Amino acid sequence: MSTLDVATNTETTMNINVLYFASLADEANCQQETVSVQQSTSLTELYEHLTQKHRFSRPQTELRVAVNDYFAKWTDQINDGDSVVFITPVAGG
Repeated sequence: MSTLDVATNTETTMNINVLYFASLADEANCQQETVSVQQSTSLTELYEHLTQKHRFSRPQTELRVAVNDYFAKWTDQINDGDSVVFITPVAGG
């Protein structure tokens, strides 16, 4: 488990399950992880933190995001126990 923000009061944090696919899984060197974040953390802030941690090469503008198996907007709120997936562009044929 990794920690985004260290909080002294556990009531102000939430655990988010993050799933990685394609190039993000390669760069993170894992397919999923649980991160502990402040309750006010946005999807954008979460991706920024994970980009610093894993050195993701893709900017947020190239990705879609899903929360609990549904496409979401980057401005949508996340809650304790949510599953978040950052989705890279898919080339078709």
